[in-house]
Parts: sequence; structure tokens; C-alpha cells
Amino acid sequence: MMADLFSVCTGEGRTKDDDRRSLWKQEGNMSVTEIKEVLQNCMDRAVDENEVAGCTFCLIRNGEEKLYLESGYADREAEKPIARDSMYRMYSMSKPVTAAAAMKLIEDGYVDLQDPVFRYLPTYRKQYYMTPGGALRPVSADSPMRVRDLLNMTSGLVYPDDVTRPGKETGAIYEDAIRRLGTDNAMTTQEFAERIGECALLFEPGSSWNYSVSADILGAVIEKITGMSFGEYLKESILDPVGMEDTAFYVPAEKKSRLVTAYMNREDQPGEELVPYTGNHLAIRNNGGINPFESGGAGLFSTLDDYRRFTGMLMNHGKAESGKQVLRPGTVRFFSSGKLSSRQQKGFDSWEGLAGHTYANLNRVMVDPDQAVTIGHKGEYGWDGWLGVYFANDPQVHQTILLMMNKKDYGTDRLTREIRNIVNSETE
Repeated sequence: MMADLFSVCTGEGRTKDDDRRSLWKQEGNMSVTEIKEVLQNCMDRAVDENEVAGCTFCLIRNGEEKLYLESGYADREAEKPIARDSMYRMYSMSKPVTAAAAMKLIEDGYVDLQDPVFRYLPTYRKQYYMTPGGALRPVSADSPMRVRDLLNMTSGLVYPDDVTRPGKETGAIYEDAIRRLGTDNAMTTQEFAERIGECALLFEPGSSWNYSVSADILGAVIEKITGMSFGEYLKESILDPVGMEDTAFYVPAEKKSRLVTAYMNREDQPGEELVPYTGNHLAIRNNGGINPFESGGAGLFSTLDDYRRFTGMLMNHGKAESGKQVLRPGTVRFFSSGKLSSRQQKGFDSWEGLAGHTYANLNRVMVDPDQAVTIGHKGEYGWDGWLGVYFANDPQVHQTILLMMNKKDYGTDRLTREIRNIVNSETE
């Protein structure tokens, strides 16, 4: 019955759109069995060659799961196989969920994209940015950091680095947060955001693009608006309505056995021996312990199926599997589209591997498939995570790709590109 899965082997019950968008078993295309074998071999090779320790893959088409595959280990040392209910550190795939929470406040009239961030966080009222020559200059009254800048990464904020003044100042705050993890004096979401507001900016808000802590600051803004912790609001507005029962900023004791071990190549060289990664990167507790810093940019733990429910809600115009309307259709259209200005795009164009894309609402958006490094379609959107998770929603062919891995710096590496190309080579 594999052929029936895709409804492409006969013409019965198909529409013209089905013919245009159908997967597999058209003339010249691979069968379902063949493409499943190709994908499985690709995943197995990645495990065998130490590209990843384990991986799970899911393909959703027209709202129905078409393929699920897995390979490798959740814990290599214990020889524990990866499983469908394995839990992953989502890192930057937390960002689209944070953006969805912001969209809920926007559609209900609680926040305006033009609102200056200092309306909610006072330390952002008087900020300074670095000129190309390295001098500090005050942010003009006409160009304060706005909520839209947090959603589009045009804020001037940064992640830690050892080169720039903003990067060093941000890094010092993270170092303090990491030192205090698991203590009675752990850093909170609000303290983090307030201190970041005192750091120099890489550029004047709105003038360029830089990947940064913007989503973390957005989480703090949401706390101020709602009077709730970010985790509480996220659970109430997005996680519970969508049915994401295994998603949170920590892993409960009864679920710890499902949390995968994260890995890295020794010496960070592909093909070298995989060893466990145990760091608390970006002040996220690797062990899944409770953390008062609820990082909207990196802090969520989740599963393949929970994130499938989230991506499915977006693909279904904001409606969850339960039938509940979580976001309104117009909100989802806005969330999943958008485009940087030509001036801002110059900053994004330096991001290796994302040619042909722009950025908006904490998502990449494909705008020119001919320039991309993988096969895809205009309008596709999604993001990935630092410890090896990835998703892409493609409204043009009604398709979602989900790939969960447990490998440092591997969200959009070789295996992701190979799987995208295999799947999308069979679409028009």
C-alpha cells in the first residue's frame, strides 16, 4: 500500500493540483520504496561516517505523514537507539516558537511592531552603537530599537564574540549566567535582557542585519506585556493549544531518560571520533534542568512529533490538529513571509549557505531558489538549531521536512542538504 500513501500511482480521486504537486511514481520518478531506501541509506551513511550519532526524519505532505525514518543512537556509549519520542535541545529552533507567541500578542492588539523596546525595558532608552571606525555613537531618537527589529534581527544586538566590543560585552553577561546556573541566584530572563540593553550595539537599529540575542529580548518584552513568565505565556498561548506536551524550557525528571546525548567530533573535524558534548552553551543547561533564564532564542527542549504539530499548525493556516484556531490565517501569512530591505539584506548575505534567502519573523524565507545551495521553492520558510535540528515548511508544495539530530553545529550541514535534495528533486 506504499503507492497509495502518495496517491500518485493511479489517477483516481486526484485533482489537477494533485498532479502538479504529486510525489513519486510519475514517469521517470523513483517509487516510494526506492526513495525510502535512498533516504535510509543516506542517514545510515551519516551515522556510519560519524557525521551524526543519530537522526530522525519525517516528511509531511498535504497534512499527512508520508515518511518517517530513523538511524543511529540517542546515546552511543549506552548503545541506546534513537527513537521517535527522543527529546532534543532545540536551541535556535526555539526562535520560530517565540515568534509565534509574539504573533499572538500582535493579532490581539497587545503589541505594535513599531513599539520601541524601551517602552518595556528601560535600559534600551539610551543606547550606543559602533561606527565602522570603531567609535561609539548614540542611537538617534528617530531610530530606537523596535519590536520589529527583534523579530527581524535588525536590532544591532549580537551573540558573543572575541572581536567586537558588543560581542565581548555580551559574552561577559553569558559567562556570568553560566557561572550562576543551578544556584539560588541564577540569572533570570529579565536580568539578562536588562543587562544586554546596556551593551554597545553593532550598528544603529534597523540599518543592517546580524544574528543575535534578539529573540531572548523578545521573550523579556513578552513577560512585561503579559505579567507572566515567558514559559507560562508560551505554554498558555502556543504549546498547550497546539498540543506540544513534550516542549518546555526544561525536561521533567520522568522524561530525562528520553533526552538524547549531544555529540561533537573530536577536534571539530567531520569524520573524526564523536564524543559527548556537555557544555551549557548560551546559558542553556545541557542536562535539561530548570533554568530561570527562559531563552526565547535557544532554551526549548522538544520532540519531533511536538514540533511536527507546531509546523502543521502553521501549514494549516493557524489551526491545530485538535481543530483549535491558534493563530489567525492572516497572522500566519505575515509570520511566514516578509523580507529584509536591500540595505539590511547585505548583512544577511554574509551567512554562508543561505544564498537565495531573506530573513523575517525569526525565520529564513526562500526568495530566489535559483541562488540557493539546495533544491527548493520560493516561499519556503523555517529554521534550524545549533545542536542538530531542522525544519522547512513549503506552502508551494504543501510539504514539511523535519530532521532531528544530536550533533553540535549540524542544523544545516551535509545530511540536511542531502535529504532536502532527495525529497525536493521529486517535486515541481
